[in-house]
Amino acid sequence: RQTADWSHAVPARPACPGVTQFDAWPLEEIAPYIDWTPFFQTWELKGRYPAILSDPVVGVEATKLFNDARGLLGRIIGEKLLVARGIVGIFPANSVGGDDVEVYTGETRSQVRTTLRFLRQQAEKPPGRPNLALADFIAPKESGVADWIGAFAVTTGHGTDELVKEFESQHDDYNAILTKALADRLAEAFAELLHEKVRRDLWGYAKDETLTNDDLVAEKYRGIRPAPGYPACPDHTEKRTLFDLLGVEPATGIKLTESFAMWPAAAVSGWYFASPASHYFGVGRIGKDQVADYAARKGLTLEETERWLSPLLNYDPDA
Repeated sequence: RQTADWSHAVPARPACPGVTQFDAWPLEEIAPYIDWTPFFQTWELKGRYPAILSDPVVGVEATKLFNDARGLLGRIIGEKLLVARGIVGIFPANSVGGDDVEVYTGETRSQVRTTLRFLRQQAEKPPGRPNLALADFIAPKESGVADWIGAFAVTTGHGTDELVKEFESQHDDYNAILTKALADRLAEAFAELLHEKVRRDLWGYAKDETLTNDDLVAEKYRGIRPAPGYPACPDHTEKRTLFDLLGVEPATGIKLTESFAMWPAAAVSGWYFASPASHYFGVGRIGKDQVADYAARKGLTLEETERWLSPLLNYDPDA
């Protein structure tokens, strides 16, 4: 695993520890944080924004789509057709046993509130390149360093179904699809905006940060916000732990389906890591030894765990 000098790696006590809730955040404040490049990818138009608008092959089509999107976005903002809700929590935490993170009920750290389970890379690497787990970015309990971890969930999806139905009743499939795409982009933008607020205000370890939107898209800030189900923490079932820790459902109206998808679909949730060493990575393929250990840590059967982690297995569970 990765080692670190924790005496210099842990940020100061958060300015606002615990849970902070945000209801009906103004959409006009979220819109400037939109990363438009993935929006065009949704429509299978290749190229980066804003250069795509003048692309010799797809520029005309991209410009028309962009103008239509901006027009609908203006209506959504002006008529408040979508609602942005979010929740953030910053909790005392330390890593334990190498791959897990204990979250504590208070700053005495005497009682464990919940335990986050992470997976570790198992691919062979050159000397000096450790196999990573997200727990590596939280100070170990035995270090005596009082570390913290954050969690968040946001949505801009409330109101999407109603607006889509309005367009579909008019046989306007184009604007129905455009609505869903804009709701998704606004949710990602809201996640970006809140992460900035966390770094500068709620946690406050980057109070003097001044980044442009291009800088944010390029992730030039300190810390990461990996989401359960994505490469660094690919187990979707950990969303349940996150949702219970934050009280996501009553606070935001975001619900988890049986397959741990989020509803409304225009939603983002994940963890905040503040260590300067933290960065994104992919767990990749894992062996049966780790799957069995992970199942035991989560209190699941091996078969259940193999089912949830099936895309990651480097072996055939039926063999």
